Amino acid sequence: MDRVEIAGFPAPIEWDPAPVAWSAAEGVLAVEVGPKTDVFVDPGDDTETLSGPRLLASVDGDYSLSARVTVAFQSDYDAGVLLLWVHARLWAKLCFELSPQREPMVVSVVTRGVSDDCNSFVVDGNVVSLRVARLGPAFAFHASTDAQTWRLVRYFALEQGVDPRVGFLAQSPRGDGCSVRFEEITFRPGRLGDIRSGA
Repeated sequence: MDRVEIAGFPAPIEWDPAPVAWSAAEGVLAVEVGPKTDVFVDPGDDTETLSGPRLLASVDGDYSLSARVTVAFQSDYDAGVLLLWVHARLWAKLCFELSPQREPMVVSVVTRGVSDDCNSFVVDGNVVSLRVARLGPAFAFHASTDAQTWRLVRYFALEQGVDPRVGFLAQSPRGDGCSVRFEEITFRPGRLGDIRSGA
């Protein structure tokens, strides 16, 4: 596995599996993913797809991780993602994703055995800020179009006693690949004061 260091991130992070290409310099993580890459467990037929390249680290305690995500959308479900990962059947992702209606959307998926897929809101353009926060045994997903006002996307728990790794994912489930940039990557230790307002 390839180890990566990102300024401001508290721990080395590793690819598993690695993407087609990537670079990390001056706080910018750029990722190129190949075709038919995804992380999803279909609730209809239990089909498991785990080909999406994941860049993950173990982090202790409460925290928030945010990034400005830019996706060169080409095909349905191309996405840049913040990811929480325990194992193949226990994880959650906050996606900036292209819908079949050709609309960039904020989407969340929580997987406990199979995936629970939920669309949130449409974004005008190909850039949005995403944030994942840990609050003890619970997690909160937020998104923002200006990196100032955060909208709550999802508040959930995975499983008592688990300690997910956190990081980044890029995917192109139906396409020939896509490019994703994660910028303004910010890690803050400590608990959010108000999950509803995002403060």
